[in-house]
Amino acid sequence: MNEPIQSIRPLQKARATLRPLLPPTPVLESQGLNALLGCQVFFKCENFQKTGSFKARGARFFMAQLPPRVNTVTTHSSGNHGQAVAWAARETGRRALIVMPENAPAVKMAAVKDYGGEVHQCAPNQAARESLMAQLRDQTGATFIPPYDHWDTIAGQSTCAQELLEEVPDLDCLWTPVGGGGLLAGTLLAAKYFSGGMAVYAGEPEGADDAYRSIRSGVRVSEQTPDTLADGLRTTLGKRNFEVIKQRVADIIPVSDADTVAAMRLVYERLKIVIEPSCAVPLAALRLARERWAGKRVGILLTGGNVDLSQLPF
Repeated sequence: MNEPIQSIRPLQKARATLRPLLPPTPVLESQGLNALLGCQVFFKCENFQKTGSFKARGARFFMAQLPPRVNTVTTHSSGNHGQAVAWAARETGRRALIVMPENAPAVKMAAVKDYGGEVHQCAPNQAARESLMAQLRDQTGATFIPPYDHWDTIAGQSTCAQELLEEVPDLDCLWTPVGGGGLLAGTLLAAKYFSGGMAVYAGEPEGADDAYRSIRSGVRVSEQTPDTLADGLRTTLGKRNFEVIKQRVADIIPVSDADTVAAMRLVYERLKIVIEPSCAVPLAALRLARERWAGKRVGILLTGGNVDLSQLPF
């Protein structure tokens, strides 16, 4: 399916498809963090998901839509999506060719290989990623599994928010990070169809703030030179994602890397779990203007925990 999602049915299909394939992830709460933030926060822990991030959802749902004759897939990724595609390909008996920027975390490259993916390195920019991936696709006849800019990917990512809303149905708002926008778009659609339009916010690194600038100007920023610790959020906003986000997002709040590191440390100390920098960005954004959500019930999607522990920023 690559038609716009205009009803609840594609989201329901994704949920039904993935229910037997992926385990539900836990929702954690910290009384200490609640007191610090002045609101009740429910953390949806996708760091416990298959491959260590929410990306397993979109990749596995997309893979489930492919005909059996497709035996090779390819994608480009800074890490988590590449791991997810390699894992989903292994699960379905396919070959996976993963293009990764040369500055991608070594732990993520290693994980792609552990899942059976073939890593092809490129220069650390979007054009190089897409160019090499296109070459591999043309050479091998592989099917491209988009990291975020596809309706099947978006539908798959929506299941994260769907699960959270099933467990905690009376949230006042929901937070995600935003990079390419697949998770945010899926979350916005889940909020529309399963919660009556609950407000959804996003955090974004100041050094990769194309989504923030796109929403403010009304024109999608298609090129940027990212400079952020949050390696999973260095991509530019997808076209389909932008169409959903510009219509429905309540706000996008840019945060500094310093704020991200502080939020990351809070999660380590208070929730006692491992998350990566990209994952901490929404909490950092919430902290910047926490008086806006005083007394509210807030959901935060903790998107992944694939971090090199020898390279922790604190």
